[in-house]
Amino acid sequence: MDSLETKETAAVEQPSENTAAEQTPETATTVNNETVAEEPAPAEEPVPAEEPASAEEPAPAEEPAPAEEPASPEAEASEAEEAIVQQAFRTKEEVVARVQEIANSDDVGDKQELALLKQLFYKFHNAEMQEAYQAFIDAGGEADKFVPQIDPAEPAFREAMQLIRDRRAAMQESIEKQKQENLQRKLQIIERIQQLASTPEEANQNFDEFKALQAEWKEIKAVPAERATELWKNYQLYVEQYYDLLKLGHELRDYDFRKNLEIKTRLIEQAEALAENPDVLQAFNQLQALHQEWKETGPVAKEIRETVWAKFKEASTVINKKHQAHFEAIKAREEENLAKKTALCEQLEAIETDGLRTFADWETVTQKIKELQAEWKTIGFAPQKMNTAIFERFRQACDAFFEKKTTFFRTVKEELGANLAKKKELVEKAEALMESTEWRSTGDILINLQKQWKEIGAVPRKYSDELWKRFTAACDRFFEARQAATAESRNEEKANKEQKLDIIAQLKALAEKEGENVIAQVKELQQRWNEVGHVPFRDKETLYREYRAICDKLYEAYGASQTRRRLNNFRAGLQQRIEKEAGSLDNERQRMQRAYERMLSEIKTYENNIGFLTASSKKGNSLVDAMNKKMEKLREELNLLAQKIKAVDEEIASPSAPEQNEAPANPEQ
Repeated sequence: MDSLETKETAAVEQPSENTAAEQTPETATTVNNETVAEEPAPAEEPVPAEEPASAEEPAPAEEPAPAEEPASPEAEASEAEEAIVQQAFRTKEEVVARVQEIANSDDVGDKQELALLKQLFYKFHNAEMQEAYQAFIDAGGEADKFVPQIDPAEPAFREAMQLIRDRRAAMQESIEKQKQENLQRKLQIIERIQQLASTPEEANQNFDEFKALQAEWKEIKAVPAERATELWKNYQLYVEQYYDLLKLGHELRDYDFRKNLEIKTRLIEQAEALAENPDVLQAFNQLQALHQEWKETGPVAKEIRETVWAKFKEASTVINKKHQAHFEAIKAREEENLAKKTALCEQLEAIETDGLRTFADWETVTQKIKELQAEWKTIGFAPQKMNTAIFERFRQACDAFFEKKTTFFRTVKEELGANLAKKKELVEKAEALMESTEWRSTGDILINLQKQWKEIGAVPRKYSDELWKRFTAACDRFFEARQAATAESRNEEKANKEQKLDIIAQLKALAEKEGENVIAQVKELQQRWNEVGHVPFRDKETLYREYRAICDKLYEAYGASQTRRRLNNFRAGLQQRIEKEAGSLDNERQRMQRAYERMLSEIKTYENNIGFLTASSKKGNSLVDAMNKKMEKLREELNLLAQKIKAVDEEIASPSAPEQNEAPANPEQ
């Protein structure tokens, strides 16, 4: 079965080939010299009658032109009748059971009922296929990989329908055979009446045989439709010829004419009464029965034949015009329906899908299309020649949309699958790190994983919550452990901060004092500072700047005075050595000069090493600090030594001492 929606919702179902073959409409029928369109049998949608064709008006005859009985309009599957059948069968099994019941009986079944049963079966069948498809998609399957299961009820249904079709075909074959036999017998009757009407003597002698032939003619029923009109005209022609040659007593012939006139008068009255019947189709069908009886009735007196026929024809014309107007109204409605359905097709074809990016966007448009489909079902049938074409146009537009929707959902599903794989990988990485105690490096890695998580798109809803819970649980476990582990460390850092603040306070107190042991106390406090552990990171730089400033201030103040004292002590000692040991100043100067050069070389070595460590390694900071401290001490000693050499040179240059080399320049100057 085709449907308007592809794997979405069932729409108007098309009949199968077998159904269409069983419902081939019959041709138009000529009645009372007028062409009347037959009502067609139901197809995919009931096919409206074609506009009745015009026909040339034949010359009047005593008897009307024969009319084939049209297909009954009641045989069509109306919406009301379809609703009744649908209410009678609520399940597919009930439909199959009814078809099997017909197949197992001697009945050939009603065409209308069989068509509706077939339509119902495939509606149930398609609904089950749609449910299976949706379950497959919900379970994570791909749309193009869905394979529908074989319906176990379908073989039994098809087998029963085939039995019924075979029986109907056999019955139709028997009917056609009987029609051919009837045709041959009626041809024989016409031929015999023609022989009887050859001479007056032959007509008079065989009147009883003629009446028997007329009775037999009435008993013989259907003949092939394509021969019916010609056959009846020939029969009527030779019957009239026979009566014209009949020379029996006028009483017998007049009696026959009177009986025929009574019958035809009754037929005229019944035909005139049909004009009051509000059911146009019923009146038309009853008129066909009256015409059939008129054909089977013999002639009336020659002088009134035209008058009698004119009355019957006039009554028939009234019914035929109503019947014609009925189909013209149907055609007008069908044209209106075609316009409405064309407008729906245009609306459907105008829908743009390029801008649809989310499930909600597609669902909104899907609902709109379902509304158009529902509206389509409320519109009646279009003209027969356009009905299939407009249906196909609407169905193809629906199919095109739902194919695009399927492609979109398949693409989104692939993206969701890729995102799912990525997030699973992140979860596994996070869970592998949640027990780590490398607080800094692991924390950086987890933070980076969280950034990656945000950059990855959505995953299938049924996995989303589970993955998110696993990922956050792994991250929370690590960070909670790190927070617990570093809580004690932070408390210790706060205590260290208090100790260093106390050392700074003591250094500031020493800056207000004077004495010989100030520098010794400063060094002791510096030793304590170095022994105190880490402080909070945000306070580290501030504390160190404050500590370094007070230390520099102390060393600047107390270092200069200490150097002066040492130099004064040296000068005093130098004077005493001169008095005790003449000539020892020169040796003393040479010793200090060598020491001066050695310290100067050592300072240069430290400077080179500091430059190398700074350029090659970030880990040299602590060594650089130690070297800088040693260089500061060496420069202080170098400065003191230079002043001592200068003092020796001054003593040597005095009148009581021999000349010596000039003292080296102060490296700090």
